[in-house]
Amino acid sequence: MNSSEKIIEQTKKWINDVVIGCNFCPFAAKVIRQKTVQYRVAEKITSALCMVLMLEEMNRLDKDMNIETSFLIFPDSFGDFNEYLKLVDEGEKLIKKNGYEGIYQLASFHPLYRFADSLENDAADYTNRSVYPMLHLLREESIQKALLHYENPESIPAVNINFTRKKGQAYLKMLRDACLND
Repeated sequence: MNSSEKIIEQTKKWINDVVIGCNFCPFAAKVIRQKTVQYRVAEKITSALCMVLMLEEMNRLDKDMNIETSFLIFPDSFGDFNEYLKLVDEGEKLIKKNGYEGIYQLASFHPLYRFADSLENDAADYTNRSVYPMLHLLREESIQKALLHYENPESIPAVNINFTRKKGQAYLKMLRDACLND
């Protein structure tokens, strides 16, 4: 297995064991089961090149309706969380600049993710703490359809916060870090 394949397998394990296993995103299991997720690893990448890859992924999504969502994974770039937040901001601007607002939504995941209003060591940050820095492109239309079939979708963040705080930071860190083991 080459480096990119291993990184993708670790990312898939994180999605299955953490995102789906903890039910952080009640819509993730369906796209995983249907195998409609695209994964792309970009090693040693700059933010400018990342924007090129992000635009390529949106074009790929435009052309292939069988791909529901796409992950851009950066195993050795954007390790600094503040640098990563600048990348997310650039990605949001790229979506608007290229007429993709309302078509694609950008979700962000990082090993050191911290919500703006969270306290240090808040277990709730683990809802977005991934094994690698990554950007996640989702189809806005699919999100809207999924939300129609989910009772009280506005409760998802509060449910996740309660769950993570009950489980605790040590448990969630162990669960996430186990995804990096061979």
